[in-house]
Amino acid sequence: MKLIRHGAVGAEKPGLVDAAGRHRDLSTHVADLSGAALSRASLAALAAIDPESLPLVPEGTRLGAPVAGTRNFIAVGMNYADHAAETGGTVPREPLLFSKAPNCIVGPNDDILIPPGATKLDWEVELAIVIGETAWQVEEAAAFNHVAGFVMCNDVSERAFQMEGTGQWLKGKSAPTFGPLGPWLVTPDEIADVQALAMELDLNGAPRQRGNTATMVFGVRTLVSYVSRFVQLDPGDVITTGTPPGVGMGRKPPEFLKAGDVLRLTVEGLGEQRQIVADY
Repeated sequence: MKLIRHGAVGAEKPGLVDAAGRHRDLSTHVADLSGAALSRASLAALAAIDPESLPLVPEGTRLGAPVAGTRNFIAVGMNYADHAAETGGTVPREPLLFSKAPNCIVGPNDDILIPPGATKLDWEVELAIVIGETAWQVEEAAAFNHVAGFVMCNDVSERAFQMEGTGQWLKGKSAPTFGPLGPWLVTPDEIADVQALAMELDLNGAPRQRGNTATMVFGVRTLVSYVSRFVQLDPGDVITTGTPPGVGMGRKPPEFLKAGDVLRLTVEGLGEQRQIVADY
């Protein structure tokens, strides 16, 4: 299934994408795509519904992030060797984890707002994992039993906040609108190989990032297992798994976002995002 949340900010309803690409409303079957609604049993029940029986969502309705109730928004740094090289970093011996504030999550096509004082706003197309069943001390072999599905993430980053002064990645990754997710939450049965997905990001129509999840240093199963050694992951939690090369900080000279810029992101099988950068 491809699951969505549609509607105005703060009033999103659950839905799905039918075989013809039309958006259908699920709100008579499930309150929201959060908590127990993301369990294997719940997703199986939703998959059994005939999409033709569901009302259509009006065309042009805004899409929100396709998951609600996220309490842990965990990110993985330097998880593509070529990205580590372009930023002057080194590939870590084990996953490098940091947090993004969950309230930075927005819809896939919402504006990215430049926070006051920002001077080095950057982009990062990523594959993200949505947890569907509580995960604590999970073995790699069982990792997918705890995954509701996959989404695309733009891990928006303010590099001066992240790396200058006292640094700290949390500071550069958590401002409002720094976590666009979606458009779809795609269940694992729809993805033939999550470690073979093409990824792209264009800035104002020009290519910037081109990559593939095949070059991740630590794969999806490893990350779910590893994070669960230290943090109990609950339904709705998100792990965003790192970015391929082509970020603004790595260009020569560096290139950063400004008001009016337009980003287009795709991850194979997970849809497309489009964001306009705007002043706060």
